[in-house]
Amino acid sequence: MWSEFRSNILSSRVYFFELLIFNLFFILLIIIFLDNYSYEIPLIILTIVLSIILLNFIGKKRNYELNEVKLIINNIRKNFYTAPEEIILSSNLSSLQEDIKLMFEKTKADIEDLKRLQRVRTEFLANVSHELRTPIFAIQGYIETLLDGAVNDKKVNKNFLEKAIQHTNNLNTLLNDLIDISMIESGEMGMTFRYFDINEYLQNIVKELAPLASEKNIELIYVPLNKKLQLFGDKGRLRQVMINLIQNSIKYTEKGKVEVMVVEEPKFGKVIVKDTGIGISQEDLSRIFERFYRVDKARSRAVGGTGLGLAIVKHIVDAHGSKVEVSSVVDSGSEFSFKLKK
Repeated sequence: MWSEFRSNILSSRVYFFELLIFNLFFILLIIIFLDNYSYEIPLIILTIVLSIILLNFIGKKRNYELNEVKLIINNIRKNFYTAPEEIILSSNLSSLQEDIKLMFEKTKADIEDLKRLQRVRTEFLANVSHELRTPIFAIQGYIETLLDGAVNDKKVNKNFLEKAIQHTNNLNTLLNDLIDISMIESGEMGMTFRYFDINEYLQNIVKELAPLASEKNIELIYVPLNKKLQLFGDKGRLRQVMINLIQNSIKYTEKGKVEVMVVEEPKFGKVIVKDTGIGISQEDLSRIFERFYRVDKARSRAVGGTGLGLAIVKHIVDAHGSKVEVSSVVDSGSEFSFKLKK
């Protein structure tokens, strides 16, 4: 009992100064208005005793409320609650209850984010390992075959070396894409924004990629504007965006055409790449910008690519304060677009 009393008094010491001032004031009044010492001393003693009892009561109540809060916090730490509505404090602590609920919701959201990031990290490492392993094993296989005697076989030696160098190029592309996306996501990739002539810019890129389309007997068309249009952006990074989008359209278009165009709007220029390819299903549209996500994995590997192209496109366009918009119909084609400031 003594330990409980002592605990209560210690807990109420935050109010001790105020109570002391009140007692001194009350005792002073007793001394001033009472001339009889036989009444003054008992009243003073009674005041002190009542003050101690009051401190004990205040301390007890405060300890109860503190223990209540501690219990709630410990339960949160132990994941005892599944929803903020389960957190209930006494009526005197209603305002604190709302703060604890907000803290619980934030903590729960932070934990979910950490779990999600851990899953993303694990998936990313698994994907990187797989993507690196594929060209390395292929190169290793061709070289071992050559060393086992095929190097002297004129029918296959050149073919094997060409395939090995192709996989080496694929590996180099993958590593460059990994470096790019790492720098973009960490904010280390610098951007240089300036105004440039979008007509001339896109014409040069389309001209560069025209042979790739010709190999598949596909038309690669640039639809120019009738006037010069200056748009604001990083030409180097936007070139990366356009090459990714156009190459993807060519890869997944078996017949027909790929069109590149710009539509002028009051405050923006809308850059569009559309094709008559295989299209993308609605369920895949929401995921195509994820790292290493492929709509058709077998086909994607056959036509090449790292699985990082659209993720890089999204990050670069986001850095321009814009957003990549996609519309697609399976077996009819796809359209990718984004806006740049005038």
